[in-house]
Order: sequence, then structure tokens, then C-alpha cells
Amino acid sequence: MDDFVCDTLTKSGLSNLIETFKDEGIDTESFYLLQDADIDKMIPKMGPKLKFKKLLSQLKAEQTPNESTHHFPPHVLPSTNDTGKRKSDQQLDSNGQQAAKRKCETNLSAETEAKILSDVRNTMGGICAMLQDDSDLNTLLKTKIRNLETETKELVGVFGKTGAGKTSLINAVLEERNLLPSGSVSACTSVMIKVEGNRHNEKYEAEIEFISPEDWEDELGSLHCIIKKGNQEVQDNVDDSDEEYHDAVDKLSALYEEEWREKSCKQLMESKYFKEIPEFFQSRSKNLTFESAKDLSTDIVKYTKDSPKNENYNKIKQWYWPLVKCVTVRVPNHPSLQHVTLVDLPGNGDRNKSRDTMWKGIVGDCSTVWVVTEVNRAAAEQESWDILKNVASQIGNGGECRHIHIVCTKSDDIDDSDVTTKAETQALILKRNAEAKERVTKEFNKLDKIKKHFSDECFQVFTVSSREFFRKRDLSPEDTEIPNLQEFLQNLNDCHSETLNYVSGAHGILSLIHGASRRKEDDRIKEVFEALEKNLTLQIESITNEMMKIYNVFEEHLQEGVERSKNSYGNILRSTLYPHKRDGRGFHKQLKKAVENRGVHRPKKGREMNININLTSDLADSIDEEFRTTFPNDGKCGPFKGVIYSFSLVTEELKEKYKDVELQLVSLKSEEERLKTSLNKSIRKRKKTVYRSLIKTIEETMQDCYKKAAAFTGTGTLQNMRETIENHVHGSKNTMFENAKKVMMNHLHNLMMEVLKTLEDTMRESIEVSLKTDDLSFPDVSAQLEMVQKLCDELKSC
Repeated sequence: MDDFVCDTLTKSGLSNLIETFKDEGIDTESFYLLQDADIDKMIPKMGPKLKFKKLLSQLKAEQTPNESTHHFPPHVLPSTNDTGKRKSDQQLDSNGQQAAKRKCETNLSAETEAKILSDVRNTMGGICAMLQDDSDLNTLLKTKIRNLETETKELVGVFGKTGAGKTSLINAVLEERNLLPSGSVSACTSVMIKVEGNRHNEKYEAEIEFISPEDWEDELGSLHCIIKKGNQEVQDNVDDSDEEYHDAVDKLSALYEEEWREKSCKQLMESKYFKEIPEFFQSRSKNLTFESAKDLSTDIVKYTKDSPKNENYNKIKQWYWPLVKCVTVRVPNHPSLQHVTLVDLPGNGDRNKSRDTMWKGIVGDCSTVWVVTEVNRAAAEQESWDILKNVASQIGNGGECRHIHIVCTKSDDIDDSDVTTKAETQALILKRNAEAKERVTKEFNKLDKIKKHFSDECFQVFTVSSREFFRKRDLSPEDTEIPNLQEFLQNLNDCHSETLNYVSGAHGILSLIHGASRRKEDDRIKEVFEALEKNLTLQIESITNEMMKIYNVFEEHLQEGVERSKNSYGNILRSTLYPHKRDGRGFHKQLKKAVENRGVHRPKKGREMNININLTSDLADSIDEEFRTTFPNDGKCGPFKGVIYSFSLVTEELKEKYKDVELQLVSLKSEEERLKTSLNKSIRKRKKTVYRSLIKTIEETMQDCYKKAAAFTGTGTLQNMRETIENHVHGSKNTMFENAKKVMMNHLHNLMMEVLKTLEDTMRESIEVSLKTDDLSFPDVSAQLEMVQKLCDELKSC
């Protein structure tokens, strides 16, 4: 803490806060960056908290225009020394200076935006305090101010088989060599790991979220049944049964060592096994804090990894990953993670219901997917393509994915025994990598069903070397292509202008208040009101007409899908229930697992078996391309083929004609943009429900059939299961597919009606508030409006 902070607190009668500020390392620069959430955490008592907020607001208001332009106090400039750098920056050698310079520039921009956002947030907080009475208008204004806080995270899902180099890739992209545990090929990441920025302090943090004790007790019962069944059978070959049996043994041995073999489920739930994680029985997360990435990595391995055979971990007696739903790692001082979260995802989901539900939710929310595979086998590696095929509908029309990246790792792994110079090695690597990109792209272009969900622009191939990025022996950092992925993340991060959205919205609200306080009721106001009402009516009619056209096209395509489904279900069932080149015994086990799990069997490796998706395939194929163009994930034209984006009440002609109500029109334009942004986000979420309703309806229709099939045992079980499924689908063919169509069309219709109602009601209310309210007792916000206008213009010019 420096003299400025100490003197300021002392002169303001808040010297009792000096120790708190000293403990938190608050200096002059960070003093002016404090936000309400930081202050609430540091100063829990209401009296001192309100006094300090008032003090900070006054100090900011006293800054001169020149100071405000740079968003720093007059005697404070952005630090250029090494003390503020992250450890990984300081470790870069001369070859990494360019990347370090990029990061420094990015940090400066982030600090500037943080200061702008803090200033405007404090300003709008002050405005809220001025709106003291509980009139309808003040309540509405306060709600608008609260609604300015709309932060959204971009999720990047990272998939890949064990040993492909997912964790090493994430560590390299974040320039944190020791962040996520990696190493033994046999030790796979067993739980979902989220990596995001720590915006609250300078520590490395890990939040461990557990499954519920009830879930674990249920799973214990299932694991015991699997092991009992496995012990009774004579295993001739390694098959799906072996995989499940060994998984069960691994889980129990990780947590209980060998004690589980002689214990009942009830005994295994005793508290003595959970002494190190009391949070498990308290149904809350375990929060850990570390000074370095290495310390974090060492400590969290027992929560994330499948008991690696490594001498470094011999001291660990209990591995808690079977109990973990998700681990969230927070990295300090990382601008690329400000609005981006990287998610290391286990393959095909999870047999545990709560983990599988979270997995599906995360996958559906990913805006980017990285499929990680080794460069030498990238094009031919079936497992990587199987991962993509398994999740295609969940991330495409049923999700939010805008970018699919095949990331080919270990690009420096090459036979260079015949070369003698570094230049020759480098040339050999780059040539092989270019060929790998070409082969992978060629393979992707063969996947017609996947491409129905995505535009050609969304696909890209990278050949990376995490090892070379750090050691810089044979390749430059740029040739490792890690900087390309870093730049992508930064661009993904930058497309979220939280600051610009907030400041633009604040400018609209202040324009509304200031314009209303100066308004006089006259014929000109009535003219503007009538013109806006007329525009609104015409715009809603136009959008309604376009939506009905879309609705009719969907109904036509789906009806074609219904007819095809009725004609093709027999062939679909034959290929599903009588697969070629599968022996009856092995397939019997696979089908048994599917009917026990709502028609789905997910092996650890390879394609999943999903009877519901197969039965839905003709329905989905009939509308996939139309769905993608109606609800594009890329955001270029927006949902419903651009009709929401094109909506506009406040035309340039109106602004030119009615300059005396310019502020009111500015406010309406701001509300219009905010509403369109909000609607586009909500539609992107809701369209997933519309698309997924097809398979959900089929799945629900098939449940009785699956329960009946799962009950068969003994001789003839396989044939009985097959006949049960075939008879059920044959008896339901005239209703099942038609019902799926009706449910989807109902979801689509409801979404359309809600969008129209929200658009019309919100804008009509905004017009009323801007032009016809009788309550003119508004505070004077002219100074605040001028300040926010300048900041808004500055942000837009960046």
C-alpha cells in the first residue's frame, strides 16, 4: 500500500480500513480499479462500506478531463516493470519476446477497459441512489440499470483420446507449463476440468465440485453389481463387459484401495473414508488456493486423474476423482480468459447421471470445439472422428458451436535421423504438417451429415507442438502454431465487449433521463409518438410474416421426414440391431447396456450406440440444413434469417426531422440494440430445446419398450430384445414420428410468439416511457451523460 491510499483513508476518517487495504495489496492504481463486488468483499460492515463508496465516487468525479481520458490518477501510469508480470512471462527467453509484448499490450487494454467499466458502474450506481421514490418509472429505470450487467462466457470444449496431449496443449496455450496435471499415458483425465480467469485476486484457485452422497451410494450399488456379474462370467476376450468391469474396479480401488472387496455399500459410505473431503457430505464445493501453478497441479491430481502409475504420486493413498463432478481452475492475470473458459472434456460423457447431465450441458454450450489428435495419425485416427460424430448434433443445431478445430499435436515428432541441420529438420516438420492438414481437411469434407450442421468457414486444422513452444529447439514459436490458438482465444475474448455493451446501455438510460427532464408536452411529441407506433406496428407485421414463412417451410420438411421415417424404420432397425461383423455374444452385451440406459450405450472408446438417434435420423436430416440457416450459430445474420437484426424503429429520417427529441430517440435506439442482443442470446439457448425435442420425443416413446427389453435374461435374451424393439417401433410407426414433428412445431411456434411479444411489449413500453410519462421529477444527469458519452465514443473508436 502506498502513501496516497493511506493518506486518503486517514483524511476521510476511514483509517480503520488501512490494515484491510494493506493486506489486500491495494495501491493507487488498484484503488481506482476497485469495483462494487471488491468493496463488498473487503468491507462487510454497511456503515464504512457506504462511506468508502461515496469517497471513491467523489474522487473519480474530481478527475480532470485529461486524466479521465487515460483512466488513471494524475500521478499514476501503467507499470512497465517486471513486478506485475505473470511468472510465465518472466521465464520467456529472447525467442518469446514478441509473444510477451503482445501480452503486455493486451493487459494494458484490459486495464483500461476495466477502469472505464468501473467508472460507469459507479456512476450508474449513483443514479440508482438518486431514484429514491418507488414510482413505476423509477422502478423501471432501476431495472434497466440492473439489466446492464450481462456477462457471458465463451466455452471452448477440448476433446481427445488419452495420450493425445490435451492437458499439454492447454498448458502451452496459457503459457503455464505446470498448470494442469499431465504425464503418464495410462493416466487419463477422468473428470471435467474448466479453466477460467481469476478476476478477483492474484492467486491460483481450484474449486472441486462433488457429486451428491446419494448419487455415489447409488453408483456403489451399480459398481458392485457390475463386479459381481463380471466375476461370475468367464472372460475369453477383452470386450465391452471387460471395459465396464475394469472401470468399476478402478473406481473402487482409487477411493478405497482393497477395502471395498470385503465391505458393503453402507460400510463404504462411512465418514472415515471422506475425512479429507468433509465438503462431500455437506454438498458443497471444496475451494483451494495456491501461490503457483505447480502447487495447484500437484494438489489437484487426485481429484482429476485416474490413479497414474508414477513415483511422484506414490504418497497418495486415496484418489477422489470418482466422487468429482467438475474441477474449476482459475488462473490470475490472464486477459485471454476474461470472457473465455477452456473445458477439458472426457470422451463420450459419463455413466454417472449427474456428471453426464453436466457434460451434455457444457457440450451444448460450447462456441468452439477443439478435437485433439496426434499429427502422425490425425487423418486415419478413427477415435477422433468418432468423437466428432458423437457430438455433432449436440454442438451444431442442438448447440452453439461456431468453430470446429482439429488440433494435431506433437507436430515436432518426426524421424530426422537422416538430416544434419536444424533448418533441414524444420523444413521436414513443416512439410509433413502441411500434408497432415491437407489429409485431415479431405477427411472432414467426406462427413456430409456433420457438415449439415456447420458452414465451411467454421472448420480449421492446426498442427501444434506444446513441447517445442516451451523449449524452442527445432521450431520457432510461430511454427508451433500455439500463438495462432492464443490469437484465436484473444479474438474470441474480444468479441465479447462487456464494457462497450454496458457503457452503450448506460448512455441510453442517461439519455432517457436527461431528455425526459427537458421534455415539454406539445404537438411535436405527439407526432414522434405516432410515427414510432406506426413503425412498430409495421415492423411486427413484417417479422410475423417472415416467421410464418419459416414455420410453413419447417412443417413441409418435417412432414417429408415423417413419411421417410415410416418407410425406412425397418432398414434402420436392421442396421442397428443386426450389425455386420459383430458376434452375437459381444453385441448382446452392448444392446443390453443400451436398453438399460434409455437406448444409449457409450463405450469409453469408439462410436456410441444410440437407438433413439438412429430412429430420429430421417426427421433430423429433413430439417438440418433449414434449421442451420434459420438459427445460425455464427451470428452473422442472426436468427429467423436476419429479421430480428433488421428490426429498427428509430430511423435516420426520424432523428433528422425531430432534433428536439434527439435524446429520447438515442435512448430508444440504445434500448432497441440491447433488446435485439438479449433476444438473440435467448433464442440461441431456446433453439436447442426446439431441435432436441425430436430425439427427446422418440426417446420418451421408446421407454416402455426399453424397460421390457432390459428385463430379459438367460437363453434367447438377444433375440427377445431385438423382437421387443422391432415390434414396438412397428406398432408405433404411425404415431411416434408424427408426434415428434408436432412437438417440435409447438416448440417453434411458442418461441416465435414469445419473441414477437417480448419485442412488441418492450419497445411499446420504452416509447411510452420516453415520450408520454407525466413524471418529470428526474435528477440532473447532464454531467454524467457527458462523461459516459465520451467514454462510449472512445470505446467505439477502438
